[in-house]
Amino acid sequence: MSDSESDKDIVLYDLDGEVAVITLNRPEKRNAVSDRVIKALAAAVDRAQDEAKAAVICGNGKHFCAGLDLAEHVKRSPIEGVHHSRSWHAVFDRIEAGKIPFFSALHGAVVGGGLELASATHVRVADATTFFALPEGTRGIFVGGGASVRVGRLCGVARMTDMMLTGRTVSAEQGEHWNLCQYVVGAGEAKAFAIDLARKAAQNAEMSNYSIIHALPRVGDMSRADGLFLESFVASMAASSPEAEERLNAFLNKSAARLSHPGK
Repeated sequence: MSDSESDKDIVLYDLDGEVAVITLNRPEKRNAVSDRVIKALAAAVDRAQDEAKAAVICGNGKHFCAGLDLAEHVKRSPIEGVHHSRSWHAVFDRIEAGKIPFFSALHGAVVGGGLELASATHVRVADATTFFALPEGTRGIFVGGGASVRVGRLCGVARMTDMMLTGRTVSAEQGEHWNLCQYVVGAGEAKAFAIDLARKAAQNAEMSNYSIIHALPRVGDMSRADGLFLESFVASMAASSPEAEERLNAFLNKSAARLSHPGK
């Protein structure tokens, strides 16, 4: 089997209407991330940006992703280690700050690099079997795929410090309280739930989705005054699109779908 065929098999891609479904496919390795997985994931992410309006990342087998493939871990010089880490950053940045929203369907282990990948997605759905962990401290290494920025901002530095120092595992329910995921569903239900959410997001105006995934993180990094200033410009640009005018008129004419009450 050629390298290209192998790379194609370890990350699967399917276009389901306007939603791209990207699947880590190394179940025998708990979907551990190797250099070839990163390369294949990058190609799938770029393809999704070109032909879909939203995307879902999930994993085959019993686990979403157990992190770095330690079996393929080799001794690197300091600069080689930097380049390796930055290759992960490049792919995860394209997920977080690309053209379309990404959802992740989580189950089983969401550990180390698996949590780094999940934290790059915009909405995370965990099923009841999910557990989160950052065991790098217990393995004598440090996070290198963006966790120090993304996970720390999701759950807080103190909680991330605890996870790394002690090897603590966090359940799906606790992860929801910590903002590591936004939804918890029954075992085996995360993928279908995430795809349904992605389909809803795919129906939004393209400018609205782009503004949401790009402006909100930047506003969070700004001062209050700068954030409000940027918000004014983004709101003005989004509202001036033809699609926004059409949707606002539909709302005024009462032909738009009503919001559903969460308790009903």
